Amino acid sequence: MTDGRANSEAGADLHLDLTGSRGRADLVAALHTSIRSGRLVPGTRLPSSRTLAKDLGIARNTVADAYGQLVAEGWLTARQGSGTVVAGRPGVTPPPAPTTPPPARRFRYDLRPGSPDVATFPRTEWLAAARKALSAAPNDAFGYGDPRGRPELRRMLADYLARARGVHADPERILICSGYVQALNLLSETLRNQGATTIGVEEFGYSLHWDVIRTRGLTAAPIPVDEYGVRTDQLTGQAVLLTPAHQMPTGVPMVAERRTAALEWARETGAVLIEDDYDGEFRYDRQTVGALQTLDPERVVYTGTASKSLAPGLRLAWMVAPQRLMEPLLAAKRTADLQTATLEQLILAEYIESGHYDRHVRRSRLHYRRRRDRLVELLGVRAPGVRVAGISAGLHVLLDVPGDAQDMVDRAARQGLGVANLNSYHFNDDSTRQALVVGYGTPPDHAYSGALDLLCQVLGVLD
Repeated sequence: MTDGRANSEAGADLHLDLTGSRGRADLVAALHTSIRSGRLVPGTRLPSSRTLAKDLGIARNTVADAYGQLVAEGWLTARQGSGTVVAGRPGVTPPPAPTTPPPARRFRYDLRPGSPDVATFPRTEWLAAARKALSAAPNDAFGYGDPRGRPELRRMLADYLARARGVHADPERILICSGYVQALNLLSETLRNQGATTIGVEEFGYSLHWDVIRTRGLTAAPIPVDEYGVRTDQLTGQAVLLTPAHQMPTGVPMVAERRTAALEWARETGAVLIEDDYDGEFRYDRQTVGALQTLDPERVVYTGTASKSLAPGLRLAWMVAPQRLMEPLLAAKRTADLQTATLEQLILAEYIESGHYDRHVRRSRLHYRRRRDRLVELLGVRAPGVRVAGISAGLHVLLDVPGDAQDMVDRAARQGLGVANLNSYHFNDDSTRQALVVGYGTPPDHAYSGALDLLCQVLGVLD
């Protein structure tokens, strides 16, 4: 049933249960029940008498008479050219609204990490790619297909990932997912089915990812992180989830010696390393750190996403998996959702092939670098007591602050500014490092200056 607050066409569908004689009295009773129960809310436009009579298999006069009676009783209103509409009834208590969780808090300025500037989404280029992709799409693209994803996108990703991230990516070993969370779900389920009980995770990261692991019946075991990346002397589990290029959220890259040590550990134990390359495109002051998967494609599952480079709303992510994991991953994908939405895959494939993706990434890299530089410069002038870390890559920085970081978060929130406490990304919520995680990707351009000004005001009280 279409929401009655928006006028429907006269031929709109209307479900009614007629269990009696299917005469006028039965129809009137069914309409009464639907209106009283709140299923037909005031303002709902009913089908024409001709349409409803045809749908219900009864005489048109029966419907017209029933409508007439309900109009006379005040349940419906009828106007020439406007059709028949459910009337408002003062004094009638509407059914209680369903209980919904409170909406997430919205800030006047949001500097929490995790999202790019979605206002920069390349609408014009994306629309052009959509037109071209849909015009060229084969008919089978609109049917049920390979759970790995469209071959067009897998081929484009294989070329792009090899060129831009150094990934060894055979299109047959790429699995397109409906976002990174699904990729992690599929991996966790597959590993559990193969006998895994524990996945090691960096002690700093996203609690959602740890929850995904737990909901698949596995234990998430924290591993310490220091200025050189994850502590490879404390790796544990049958798999380890890593952010080696840019640790989330501390911002440190995993040094070469530890990359080698992690791979040696995986070979000795038979474990799998899960590489989350969530923002691999955005490097500013250092050479691009290549993918860990390059060093041993049979020990590393490489995962990437369009959420940071384009927009989270696309819900497109990908895995490049070792050969031995492909079939069990595909089995899990089939029962999860069978296949990821096809049209977005075709459009992204065309967007990459046309060269627009590379150009967009370069524009975005410059855009975010300028934002980062502006943030660092302002903090140096207006909050010199704050140490800025993790600035060489990504879409966020770490601000080490004197005093209690949560007090700073609360103070900022009271003034309409969203920032995050590093401790909220710690596995046990007991990090001793007093730091804020500040994302410079989220605000649109028109709000960025105001966001930085308010941040400096909040931090300025430390001087």
